Amino acid sequence: MVEESETMEGENVIQYAQMLRSQFAPSVRISYLHGKMKAADKQKVMDDFSEGKIDVLVSTTVVEVGVNVPNATVMMVENAERFGLAQLHQLRGRVGRSNRNAFAFLMYKKNTLLKETAEKRLQAIREFTDLGSGYKIAMRDLEIRGAGNLLGQAQSGHMEAVGYDLYCKMLNEAVLRLKGELKDEDEFDTTLDLDINAFIPSTYVYNEYQKLELYKRISSIESKDEMEDMTDELIDRFGEMPKAVYNLLYVAYLKSLAHHAYMTDVKQKGEKVSFEMKPDAAVDVEKIPVVLEEYKRELSFQAGKNPTFVLDLSKTKKVKQLEKIEHCVNSLNSLIIR
Repeated sequence: MVEESETMEGENVIQYAQMLRSQFAPSVRISYLHGKMKAADKQKVMDDFSEGKIDVLVSTTVVEVGVNVPNATVMMVENAERFGLAQLHQLRGRVGRSNRNAFAFLMYKKNTLLKETAEKRLQAIREFTDLGSGYKIAMRDLEIRGAGNLLGQAQSGHMEAVGYDLYCKMLNEAVLRLKGELKDEDEFDTTLDLDINAFIPSTYVYNEYQKLELYKRISSIESKDEMEDMTDELIDRFGEMPKAVYNLLYVAYLKSLAHHAYMTDVKQKGEKVSFEMKPDAAVDVEKIPVVLEEYKRELSFQAGKNPTFVLDLSKTKKVKQLEKIEHCVNSLNSLIIR
């Protein structure tokens, strides 16, 4: 059992241990540990605890690091809302260091109104429980606190508002723009409207904050690898994905793919999908007949101010339509002169 902080007086830890002794059976061996004790005394307590001579240890955060007690299976952290995310992760790691099931209870007083950041920290520590989740916790901590000013001393920033992935994307775009590698013609919006259900059901992710965060991250998907990584993460965290969630990931990937192909609008009406190209897109017109021939009569071309290709899905099974759209976008992307 861990009390709130190392600033607590040693006498208070002793009083807490005495209170527990009055409530537990005499056979339960209870001791205490705090930072103001002599090194030899602390070592003696930890040795006794490791050897099973102590059943319950009341301690401050002095046990946060460097303590390895394989037989410790339960930890209760009081006033957990006062701890930092890294502290909670370190404390939780003090139990479960063997092949025995272990539990860490992070507690706060009943009817306590938690601050938003404290609630996010507790939610993160509850969410990331798998082995090797330290990196994910570090990223979440970065989002909660903000990334700070890259060129100054300020230690808070706007990352919390947009999320880590989108923040990195915006930062990369800003760097490319300063280097002259991002042209004005590359900055345009792509809209994608397909006749499928693409969303995160409340039955899959019930927490609204988590759901909004996932929407934010999914919207920043730019490649198939990123889509597959997100798929693996969602399955790992929430179980097998419903079809609507899989569609959402696929749509996000298709939107990025369409943007790279200089498409401004991808819209489905019935069994027809139109791909509207950017008016000034550098299209190799000599290759258009080759692409049309590849799709036989399923793909047509409409010239005009906004060149548009129309894909007919009437002969494609419903479950294969997204793959067919992806294949078509890749084919049309090959028309762009880089």
